[in-house]
Amino acid sequence: MKSLSNRRVLLGITGGIAAYKSAELTRLLTKAGAEVRVVMTQSATEFITPLTLQALSGNRVHTTLLDTEAEAGMGHIELARWPDLVLIAPTSANFIAKISEGKADDILSTVLLATKAPIAIAPAMNQAMWSNQATQQNLQTLQQRGIAIFGPGSGEQACGDVGLGRMLEPEQILAMSAALFDEGLLAGLRIVITAGPTQEAIDPVRYISNRSSGKMAYALATEAAQAGAQVTLISGPVALATPERVKRIDVISAQEMLEASIACAPACDVFIGVAAVADYRPAQFAEQKIKKSDDTMHLELTKNPDIITAIAALEKRPFTVGFAAETNSIEQHGAEKLARKKLDLLFANDANATLGSDSISATALWSKGSQALGPASKRSVALQMLTLIRTRYDARANHRD
Repeated sequence: MKSLSNRRVLLGITGGIAAYKSAELTRLLTKAGAEVRVVMTQSATEFITPLTLQALSGNRVHTTLLDTEAEAGMGHIELARWPDLVLIAPTSANFIAKISEGKADDILSTVLLATKAPIAIAPAMNQAMWSNQATQQNLQTLQQRGIAIFGPGSGEQACGDVGLGRMLEPEQILAMSAALFDEGLLAGLRIVITAGPTQEAIDPVRYISNRSSGKMAYALATEAAQAGAQVTLISGPVALATPERVKRIDVISAQEMLEASIACAPACDVFIGVAAVADYRPAQFAEQKIKKSDDTMHLELTKNPDIITAIAALEKRPFTVGFAAETNSIEQHGAEKLARKKLDLLFANDANATLGSDSISATALWSKGSQALGPASKRSVALQMLTLIRTRYDARANHRD
C-alpha cells in the first residue's frame, strides 16, 4: 500500500449510524503516519462525540462555522488551506445533495468550497436512498468535479435492508486514501536529525560553542518531510523556523542533545548527526557571573559525550549517518571518522566554505565507496544526500554493499 506518512488528512463526518466507524478510521489514519483533523456536522455529533475524535486524532475537533479562537474568526479558511486530502466518511445522502448544489451552510460544506485539496467521499445510506435517481445524479455531478467516491459496500444495513449503501470498512478507506498519493522517496521512514550548535555554560551569562547556522540540518529535515519521512529534529539554538511537518525538540547543551538522541533513536530507522556539538564543556559551572578581575582567566574543560558514536554503538542501532566539517585533508579525515565511529555513511565537507553559507559541496563516504555532491544550494544537496541515504539504507537492509 502507498504511504500516508506525513500527509495531512481533514476527516469530515456527517450524520449517520456509520459515524461509529469514523473513530477506527481516525485511529488507522494516525497510525499510518497521517496528521488528522476532524470536522463534524451538527448531526454527526448525535452519533459520536467530538471528544472521542479529539482523543484519537490528538487535535481539536471543529463543529462550528465561525471560530472565535481562529485568526480573524475564519477557521474554515484556515482548515481549507491545511490538508493534502479532504475525506468525508461517512457521507450522507443529504450531504451529497448539498455539496452537489455548491451550498455552504455549515463548516464542512464551506471547507469543501474553499479548499483546493483533493476530495474523497465514502457514502453511507439506506439502499433505496442510494439507488434513488436524485442521489445517482448528484454523484455524477461530484465525479465530474473530480471528487473520488469510495464505495459504498453491499450487505446488511442498520435498518434491516440488504444491498448497496454500507460505508466501506475503515481499512478499505485507508487503502483507497493512500492510493491517491504518489509514494515519496522516504515514505514510511522515521528519521531523526540533530542540528545546529550546542552551548556549554561557563556561568549564567557566558558559554562556549561551535559555529553552526543549522542550515544544512534544516534543509535535510525539510526535504525529508517532503519526501514522506516522519522527521524529528533535535535542534540546538538557531535562528531558523521549524520546517513544516517536522517535530522539533529544542536543546541547549551536548548532554541534553545526547539524552534526546538516545530517547528517539530506538524508534527511528535513520539517525543523521549534523549538529556541530561542542567537543568540550567547562569542568565547573559558576553559579554567579564571573567578574572581570584579572587580565586572564583560566578555564578547565572536560570532554563532552560523542553523540554519533553513542548512537552507532546501540544494540538496536538505526542506520547511522555522520557529518565531518574539516579544514584540511577533508576526505582523509572523513574516512578516518567513518571507520572510527563505525558509521554507515558520512558526509565530509570543507568547514571554511560551508559555515553560514547557503551552498555546500561534500563527499559522501561509506565502507566501499564515495560520491561527490554539489556544489549547489544546501536544499539541492540535501536531496542528493537523502537519495543516497535511501540507497545505502536499502542496501544494508538487503545485505548488499
